[in-house]
Amino acid sequence: MNRIDGVLLPELDSPIREPLLARAVGWLSLVLGVGALAVPGRLAELAGVDDSPTARAIIPAVGARELGHAAGLITGRRTAGWAWSRVAGDAMDLTLLARALTDRSGDRRKRVAATTAVIAGITAVDVLAALGASRARRSRDRMIRIDVGVTVNRSPAEAYRFWRDVENLPRFMSHLESVRAEDLRRSHWTARGPAGRLIEWNAEILDDQPNRSIAWRSMPGARVPNAGRVRFQPAPGDRGTEVRVQLGYAPPAGSLGRAVAKLFGEAPEQQVRDDLRRFKQVLETGEVVRSEGSPDGISARQQVMQRPAQPLPNGHRR
Repeated sequence: MNRIDGVLLPELDSPIREPLLARAVGWLSLVLGVGALAVPGRLAELAGVDDSPTARAIIPAVGARELGHAAGLITGRRTAGWAWSRVAGDAMDLTLLARALTDRSGDRRKRVAATTAVIAGITAVDVLAALGASRARRSRDRMIRIDVGVTVNRSPAEAYRFWRDVENLPRFMSHLESVRAEDLRRSHWTARGPAGRLIEWNAEILDDQPNRSIAWRSMPGARVPNAGRVRFQPAPGDRGTEVRVQLGYAPPAGSLGRAVAKLFGEAPEQQVRDDLRRFKQVLETGEVVRSEGSPDGISARQQVMQRPAQPLPNGHRR
């Protein structure tokens, strides 16, 4: 946690969210676990194994296992490990049911067969949840975190006001093509990568403290999960505002990941420093200092491609 003028601010949120399916499976585990411990006899009857003395011991043990899975999946701690552990538990249950199926006949056999089909379906869902949780873990492992700052000769209110209008961001962030505000909290971002490849995502503002802090995060479905927080703190000695940016993003694997890596450059921290330098120029002078009149437009991307004005060669002078 950090403080600005005595106000406690949360740390940068992770852009990688735990898959909703994994959490839903956790709640299913909770229901199954409570049922197995509360009414094991009734559950044995429904499953068709109520004639087995060992079932009365196995079912409560299965219930305890399910409660353990529920605790891990619902709280979101090491989700991938808990999800795959649940898949392993499903495999054990299917093995026990397959053995029970060979020993039953008549109505009990039908109940065991129906239970086996239900558990097989749950297993398929659990595998999907585990795969999603594993992808999220790999994305977190690729996570790139950046924390840089700059001092701007403007008040915190002025710096905050400029940044809060998210459509201003492409004026100093060179990797952005455009940012379109959908409403007060949601916006649509577009970045142009190598070979003109567009990368788009939706973002939402999670925390907005006027003149102090803004935090945003990509919304579910973004191909490049990302999150950021910018803080505006009065600089010592009445020298303006210290603007500090925390940024985190998770480049995907494969060709898209390579495109994102090229988009942010080999030194992403230096690129963010350059963006902040341009932010300082825009806020203090009204434009990025590149060439007179900024003939290629006002976005940072257009201005970075410009060359500063230079004298004409001798042969072209009049």
